[in-house]
Amino acid sequence: MKLLSSSVARIIFAVAMLIFGLMHLMAGADMAGMVPSFFPGGVIWVYITGLGLILAGIAIIIKKMGKLASFLLALMLLIFVLSIHLPAVIGGDQMAMSQVLKDLGLMACALLIAGQLD
Repeated sequence: MKLLSSSVARIIFAVAMLIFGLMHLMAGADMAGMVPSFFPGGVIWVYITGLGLILAGIAIIIKKMGKLASFLLALMLLIFVLSIHLPAVIGGDQMAMSQVLKDLGLMACALLIAGQLD
């Protein structure tokens, strides 16, 4: 039963990453304002992020390079927390705290999955 629940959780997580990635690709222009000004390129980072989320989701589902994908996904989420959401919280946007917590939770899940995959 433990193996089944781990597999179901892994797949649900990966599908969520796929959906987040598709959302980045479909609404890139709307999300461009979230890219910190010290990152040159603007909207291209939204599309790169979307592609990264999709590739991580696929790798986690098919278990091909899933461990590496999970670690890289966790790193990307940490970068989001440190460069986008936490500065917003510090700048007075208390609603951004939900984004900090969401991305930290997703990062924890990615690290758990990395620990399960070979």
